[in-house]
Amino acid sequence: MGWLKKTRITLEMIKWEHSIFALPFALTAVVLAAGGLPAWRTLFWILVAMVSARSCAMAFNRWADAELDAANPRTKIRAIPAGLLSRRFVLGFTVVMGLVFILASAQLNRLTLYLSPMVLIVLLSYSYMKRFTRWSHLILGLALGLAPSAAWIAVRGELDPRILVLTAAVTLWVAGFDVLYACQDFDHDCAAGLYSLPQAMGIPTAFWAARGMHLTMLCLLAWFGHLFGFGFAGWLGIAAAALLLAYEHSLVSPSDLRRLNAAFFTMNGVIATVFLAFVATDVWLRR
Repeated sequence: MGWLKKTRITLEMIKWEHSIFALPFALTAVVLAAGGLPAWRTLFWILVAMVSARSCAMAFNRWADAELDAANPRTKIRAIPAGLLSRRFVLGFTVVMGLVFILASAQLNRLTLYLSPMVLIVLLSYSYMKRFTRWSHLILGLALGLAPSAAWIAVRGELDPRILVLTAAVTLWVAGFDVLYACQDFDHDCAAGLYSLPQAMGIPTAFWAARGMHLTMLCLLAWFGHLFGFGFAGWLGIAAAALLLAYEHSLVSPSDLRRLNAAFFTMNGVIATVFLAFVATDVWLRR
């Protein structure tokens, strides 16, 4: 197989286009920490760290879940079970992306370098959580939720406790939709002995759990706005996120998961980007 084709398959495997999920929330922290745009060098290495960390986590997940994916009708077409990429290649890609992440962290400041191994542990541990606990969704949420706090440290070299509120909000945002996403694997998870909230509670109850997570997420965003003294534009961003989140939930129901991909992938990227745009505008207006 040519390297161009292998590169295309690898990018498809790690869902490169979905890097936008946590990135806008990380950039929100960057804008708040810097009071605008940081130095271009800092911004560059933050972007490298974000993309490499997510690529490392996604590739490791595909490597760790190769046998499970092969047994699941929904995922058996993924690169490893379909024979498009070898497990050895995917593991090698995981290692390279992990090293790139550590390199990027080292270019930012000493604290980001020291914390980078712990971040990787959280990112990679998610892949095994579904084998042990129904709360694996929260581990995935934390993996993405760390992005704002990490970005703040990258700019300031220290942690402001206020940014942890955004980390908690992103954690519940991601976890809520991972609960919904897991609903489509309900039958497989039950048969394979894998754990998830839908598997443990049933799909209707899992929907209510996801709604509760997202309602709490909005409350945390309101607290976050208060802590950072948001102006009109910032509060508009929170209101826009709430409306878009409500629209996302209207796309799916316990008896109709057909539009789950549109809700999970497309709208989540829109929510994160819209929130960033409003907060950045708010910071600019207050300068």
